[in-house]
Amino acid sequence: MSKMNQKDVIRIGNAGGYWGDDPDALRRQVRGGHLDYISMDFLAEVTMSIMQKQRSHDPKLGYARDFINMLEEVLPDILTNRTRIITNAGGVNPQGCAEAIMALGKKLGLKPKVAIVHGDDILADIKTLQSKGCDFRNMESGADFAPVAPRIESANIYFGAAPVAEALKWEPDIIITGRVTDTGITVGAMLHEFGWSTTDWDKLAAGVVAGHIIECGTQSTGGNFTDWRKIKSFKDMGFPVLEVHRDGSFVVTKHPGTGGLVSVDTVREQLFYEMGNPHAYITPDVVADFATITLRQDGPDRVRVTGVKGYEPTPLYKVSMAYSDGFKSLGAIAISGPDARAKAEAFSEIFWERCGRDDFTETSTEYFGWNACHRSLGGRDDGNEILLRLGARCADEKKLRRFGKLIPSLILSGPPGVCVIGGVPKAHEIVSYWPALMPKSVVRPKIALCEIDKGIHSEVVVPPEQSGKFDAAKFPPEQAASKTSCDIKFAMKTQEHPEAHPLSTICLGRSGDKGDMANIGIMARSPEAFTFLERYLTAQRVKDLFQELCAGPVTRYRLPNMLGLNFLLDEALGGGGTVTLRTDAQGKTFAQALLRHRTLIPREVIDSVTSAGE
Repeated sequence: MSKMNQKDVIRIGNAGGYWGDDPDALRRQVRGGHLDYISMDFLAEVTMSIMQKQRSHDPKLGYARDFINMLEEVLPDILTNRTRIITNAGGVNPQGCAEAIMALGKKLGLKPKVAIVHGDDILADIKTLQSKGCDFRNMESGADFAPVAPRIESANIYFGAAPVAEALKWEPDIIITGRVTDTGITVGAMLHEFGWSTTDWDKLAAGVVAGHIIECGTQSTGGNFTDWRKIKSFKDMGFPVLEVHRDGSFVVTKHPGTGGLVSVDTVREQLFYEMGNPHAYITPDVVADFATITLRQDGPDRVRVTGVKGYEPTPLYKVSMAYSDGFKSLGAIAISGPDARAKAEAFSEIFWERCGRDDFTETSTEYFGWNACHRSLGGRDDGNEILLRLGARCADEKKLRRFGKLIPSLILSGPPGVCVIGGVPKAHEIVSYWPALMPKSVVRPKIALCEIDKGIHSEVVVPPEQSGKFDAAKFPPEQAASKTSCDIKFAMKTQEHPEAHPLSTICLGRSGDKGDMANIGIMARSPEAFTFLERYLTAQRVKDLFQELCAGPVTRYRLPNMLGLNFLLDEALGGGGTVTLRTDAQGKTFAQALLRHRTLIPREVIDSVTSAGE
């Protein structure tokens, strides 16, 4: 594209944050107002292994088939409006997804032009890559790859925006990718339209921040928002829209007349979601520094984002692998009051005496409705009903069959007031996540075209993203706590004080997962509240409060630009992903546990929050 044809502002909308998101979102985005691009994210770490299994049963599968159903309703619109869709719906078979779009085009009498980004699937090349020096050591734990290598079921490189931008030179209607990063499917459009240099770190970082804000759909437009009562309507939630300027600044908004809300608070909550080290948000294209972001309300449902700083990337690609890791089984019985808690504890004791624990790698007992998500942080009040949730994990599937059969046997041989939930639970295979790193130099992304009259053609090998020398060790956490300093009762001692207030009075919160690590972002409602939270909510205090859930260290990062603190809780999700036996497998409720925590807050801090909200 020549500079004469380049635009100064482009509009990019998101229409999906995960496989299973609102099936009507694409239609609402396409018909709600003009958009140059729409990005859709379908992939999570374990999703790839699910798709790989589908493809092993049928070589035509292995992609997000839901996307084809969504596309059918709007394909005529996007061809007429010249709205391009960029999505990683291709999973482990982007070629198959492209061919399904061709079949849809024939059905509708249309001729869409589809570009494919692939080459990320390295499952068949692992041994070859090992011979080139890729050790695939676990990037989080440092564990050796050899024990899991025979059990690997999927292995995909996270490509960035560069191959997407290359594919856009063909001016396709749709780009289907494999494992491109969540932000890459958005940044690629900016690279193409604005002609940014692939070494303009600040602009690329701004694009990454923009992509991060919209990648989870309505989480930036009022979904999962702490102040959810401020949302006037959750009906037909507005998915986010970016108005991106050539200089890298952008506005977050949504289509008029849609539900939800776009405010500085909804946007900063999403920015803290799965942020990790805020100074080192690493992508294949650039490293973004979230501590440099400036947010400003720019009118109703409009937030302007500026000032983002970026650094050169690392020389490595991240590889997402999944491997077979035994089996687990989860079952439950519902127990009614009176004395629901006491009954549930009695049933738990009866069950484990019968079943035993020694045969299992791990067991779990949760009292849903009392303390399943937050343990002691949820208080010790009795409930009217409790769902006793029992779980076990084991390498031997046969041992879990006995576990499953014993759960419904409880209903006639314990305290009264029991309801059967779901019958005998089955054992399910665990597919665990294995993250690794590999040099960018040993692999090249590929792009191709797919058209009705020509099939798949014009495959091109493109250069990988830029390699740099960024070192995250230059940005260590501001605080860290590896051991608890007191028991949980002492950590919770302020809860019952008559003048204590919940922390939600002075802050907002958002949490999520990174493997077995929970990320909790806490954002003050005023500068005075931030000063108080800096002193009160230390890494040590969070470690003490979450001691029943977090086995590893807690680290804290300051983000004064957004009046926020970001906490990383290592080994906090029972293994995380599909491994964990916990109800809250992804730490989604962890921020709520901190927000409900009560303590003594100075009156002037509370008054400052009231003034800030006026």
